[in-house]
Amino acid sequence: MTDIDPPGGDRRPAVPSEAAAALARCVSVEPAKFAAAHWGRTPLLSRADELPNRVGFTDLLSPADADELLSRRGLRTPFLRIAKDGQLVPAARFTGGGGAGAEIGDQVLDERVLELYAGGATLVLQGLHRTWPALVDFTRELGAAVGQPLQVNAYLTPAGSQGFATHYDTHDVFVLQVDGRKHWRIHPPVLPDPLEKQPWGGRADEVAAIADGPAALDVVLAPGDALYLPRGWLHSAQAQESSSLHLTVGVRALTRYAMVEELLALAAEDQRLRATLPFGTDVADPDAIEPELTETVEALRDWLLRADPSAVAARLRQRAWPAARPAPIRPLAQAAALAALDADTRLAPRPGLRWRLTPRGGRVALVLFDRTITLPASCAPALRALLDGESVRVGDLPGLDDDADRFTLARRLLREAVLVPA
Repeated sequence: MTDIDPPGGDRRPAVPSEAAAALARCVSVEPAKFAAAHWGRTPLLSRADELPNRVGFTDLLSPADADELLSRRGLRTPFLRIAKDGQLVPAARFTGGGGAGAEIGDQVLDERVLELYAGGATLVLQGLHRTWPALVDFTRELGAAVGQPLQVNAYLTPAGSQGFATHYDTHDVFVLQVDGRKHWRIHPPVLPDPLEKQPWGGRADEVAAIADGPAALDVVLAPGDALYLPRGWLHSAQAQESSSLHLTVGVRALTRYAMVEELLALAAEDQRLRATLPFGTDVADPDAIEPELTETVEALRDWLLRADPSAVAARLRQRAWPAARPAPIRPLAQAAALAALDADTRLAPRPGLRWRLTPRGGRVALVLFDRTITLPASCAPALRALLDGESVRVGDLPGLDDDADRFTLARRLLREAVLVPA
């Protein structure tokens, strides 16, 4: 996904068809209805026969794939957690050295995992949006549809077992049932829209009391079913007559509180807000603090009325963009493309890359998720041609005087992993 800086400011491009298809796999209603009626508000249960992909979710991660990750991929912590009876198992109980040439001490040991899993423990494969190819692609596409950074975990639970007690998450989730059946009990929030700094542990008694009451949703998910839960909704899940595998796609949505945090960070520019409290002020005395608080609130209000949306957007961009990586780059193939570049080479933007093009002191700045590339202003037409989503022949790049300039720009952007061979 890209952010373009045309005359008049940023715009968000239309959702690509791959992104729309990824969302359609997770919800049984039209995107507009999902956004209006469910997003951040209420759960949505989508049965397999209501979703377009009748084969379920085994193409994303199957039980055999999970076994491969646990046994043949040199998995290390924290990419695996194990829970039993509502408690996390210490990593030392299932990790150790990897043998000759892999003496690091935190590799997952498959025989220890077997012992724990056979004894009723739940396995949580974490960060699969970074480690499993099918989920790398799916997460990028779904993230483009919802416009938020995502993470993916897989939960493998033995028959009849429950990994975690009733709790809530501080992020929205899409639950995708891959294999087996799992009984879910959903209750309304004790704290609507909790922030990451407001985990459920601080409200354990309230959570337990609500969990003892009638459920808002009491369902068994079968293979191919999907469930959307907004953050804060209480839930517990128990495998049924056989083992269960489900994926949890967590939505790390930005909130208005995040905007407040960035506003307060920017407020440090205001000298009134940087002023020292009067000499000898007793900060424990409400009467002593009251006049200072009044003046501080007035100063903050005055500053907020002058707040620059572009400055806030720049800070939010620094939060959001690094949290959603673009498509992986194959370093060897990319280096070979660099060596073979000629006028007939066709290039395209790296899928999922977020970028913004802005003028900067007579040059043009290409702002990316992790760095900024500054180039001569004459490169702007060629940059726009290369980044608009279509593949472009190097020899056809506009605005540059000759092929030597075109090759220089193309090589720079290939080396910077902005472009890929089409």
